[in-house]
Amino acid sequence: MTGSTPSEMMNLRLILVSGKTKEFLFSPNASAADIAKHVYDNWPMDWEEEQVSSPNILRLIYQGRFLHGNVTLGALKLPLGKSTVMHLVARETLPEPNSQGQRNREKTGESNCCVIL
Repeated sequence: MTGSTPSEMMNLRLILVSGKTKEFLFSPNASAADIAKHVYDNWPMDWEEEQVSSPNILRLIYQGRFLHGNVTLGALKLPLGKSTVMHLVARETLPEPNSQGQRNREKTGESNCCVIL
């Protein structure tokens, strides 16, 4: 994408696992599901090798976290008129919100249980 981003829009630079990138413009009201559908419907020619079978398996990762389908760009407080980088991956399901914390507790032997005497 060349030039500047319109002040009422957000420019997303999406990066695939392969390292290929493409930029897309979205409004702050666009949800992660809306973005996945738009990208799927407008799949870049140079991403042909990474083509997926459905928009439902496309997932966005922002700052190391998977974005659930109903999260909007505005809710993330992304700056208008600026570019933001996100990763785009194909994945059937998302991890549960606390699954990473649960795995860490299992590794360290910590528990959320308490003993009442």
